[in-house]
Amino acid sequence: MRTDAWLVVIDPQRIFASPDSEWGSPMFPGIVDPVRRLAAAAGERTVVTRWVPAADPRGSWAAYMRAWPFADVPEGDRLLELVPEAEGLASAVVSLPTFGKWGDALEAVTGPTPHLVLAGVSTDCCVVSTALAAADAGATITVVTDACAGSTVENHDAAMRVMSLYPPQITLATTAEVLG
Repeated sequence: MRTDAWLVVIDPQRIFASPDSEWGSPMFPGIVDPVRRLAAAAGERTVVTRWVPAADPRGSWAAYMRAWPFADVPEGDRLLELVPEAEGLASAVVSLPTFGKWGDALEAVTGPTPHLVLAGVSTDCCVVSTALAAADAGATITVVTDACAGSTVENHDAAMRVMSLYPPQITLATTAEVLG
């Protein structure tokens, strides 16, 4: 892994990992080992993000939270906790009420135009939203294909196809390729 890269593990939370959750990814168990290997290589340059519902959702977020009432829980709820496999991986945790995690809070950790190595869940929502926004802001993105979990395999593949359309700002690579 490049020494100047930041690993960003997107939303490794119970709400996205548990098979009992309406948002649980069936692919999540398969990304645990690749994410841990990437984090071991990135060391202190690992950031974990968390999705949390807004205290007062507005606009389309109000309708979204009405559509998914099970997820409208306080920030300290067990559903929003990191999975045990993600505990201790990161030097920083960024919690935001948005799909995309690129913004002021993440930029404060990584700098304004970093090289971000993205892993996590869900490929077809939070990963793609983060990748596109960060690339638009000038970051260089590597999405680790076997360290991302989609809501379904088909949706994961579709999101990867979309992100593959953005080289050289966004490139796709396997864990083996990133760790070189």
